[in-house]
Amino acid sequence: MAPTALHWFRRDLRLGDNPAWAEATRHDQAAGLVVIEPQLVAAAGPFRKRAYLQAVVGLDHSLRSRGGRLWVAEGDPARVVPQVADALGAQVVTFNSDVTRWSERRDQQVTSTLSQPTRRYWGTLVHPPGSVLTAKGRLSRVFTAFYRRWVTMALAEGVTPGRAELISPPPGATLSDLRHDLPDEPWGEDQARGRLRSWWDRVDEYHMTRDHIGADDTSNVSAELRFGLLSPRQVAAEVGDHTPGRAAYVRQLAWRDWYAHLTAEHPDIDRVALRPEYDRIAWADGPEADTVFEDWKAGLTGYPIVDAAMRELASTGRLHNRLRMVAASFLVKDLLIDWRRGERWFRYLLIDGDIPQNAGNWQWVAGTGPDAAPYFRIFNPVTQSRRLDPEGLHLRRWLPELGGLDAHSIHAPWTVGRLELASAGVTLGETYPSPLVDHAKARRRTLDAYRQALQPSRHPHPAAT
Repeated sequence: MAPTALHWFRRDLRLGDNPAWAEATRHDQAAGLVVIEPQLVAAAGPFRKRAYLQAVVGLDHSLRSRGGRLWVAEGDPARVVPQVADALGAQVVTFNSDVTRWSERRDQQVTSTLSQPTRRYWGTLVHPPGSVLTAKGRLSRVFTAFYRRWVTMALAEGVTPGRAELISPPPGATLSDLRHDLPDEPWGEDQARGRLRSWWDRVDEYHMTRDHIGADDTSNVSAELRFGLLSPRQVAAEVGDHTPGRAAYVRQLAWRDWYAHLTAEHPDIDRVALRPEYDRIAWADGPEADTVFEDWKAGLTGYPIVDAAMRELASTGRLHNRLRMVAASFLVKDLLIDWRRGERWFRYLLIDGDIPQNAGNWQWVAGTGPDAAPYFRIFNPVTQSRRLDPEGLHLRRWLPELGGLDAHSIHAPWTVGRLELASAGVTLGETYPSPLVDHAKARRRTLDAYRQALQPSRHPHPAAT
């Protein structure tokens, strides 16, 4: 019997520059498997669920173009992967590793039930966890130090699929056998690379334009990286760092790696502050806090930049990184709501939502991470709005009820006189909400809460989460 390999696709839904798939296709025969895990699908919001299924369709199209088909099954991988491996007569199972506590537990379960050996790779990061260390052999808890080491490391060589004969699935194990409503259009590696190429002529200005939310000049491929339609190693290699814009863009890939490496060391990154003293913060709690949290989720805070961000997120599952930071800061630093509640909501809605990046960034904003914004650095939402969207283009797109206000007034409608509001068709408290809080007063409350948390003798027990 010809040597056969099974590759288990997870967050690496591509064939190009995929080390685990390349290993599988060095055998005489190979098959690719996706396991639809009900628990994961149920936890994903509507945008990520649809994007995932669309990416699976795209992967099937890629395999078809190479003479094969994707094997698909729904259920517990600890049961499904061994069944498919045995049915194929596979000699080895390959897959790319992940860093979350859930994925590590799942992978151990699968490995323990397989009769075949496994070969694991890292096709989802530029550099794998444990490879970017200080002189003392540790992961740096300061991003700048991590980046200085990260940027000097040689990139691994790119890999291409081997020439294995692709084994197609029998009836009952194909996409068409799924009970899910599958998208008609594929979203695969070809579409992902097309999106990246369409942005290529703007990458050299990235360091100057990346925060312009009114005319989003970012690459918009975070979801493609999240599902593995793009190889982060390949993106880093192709972009390079020979201009300030390119260096700034590649630096974002280093942030992505750093948060993944931190998660590998701290699997509870979404549940526990990486600086434990901040788990003593007395967060707002009770029915009033719950009502305020719902207003924030619905984009009804009375602060236009926050409301526009939250409405865009709820409508599209996408959000500019700077807007994520402003909206997160408002929840934590203005409303004094536990960052974990916001992290879970973002992760549910975002197409690119995953634990390392989402929780890492929320801890950065909350000041609870190892190298985070200091707790006393609190975004002023009006200042941020006028700096990031001076003409109010983004605000008008998502808050049409404020469209009649001029470019200055639209950022803070509560500061505008009644006649001007009336002429713009705006009535605070009716057509648009009044601010939930006064930013200056909220800032003082937050600073006091954080300062008290740093006095252990006054807070012997961590706040409940």
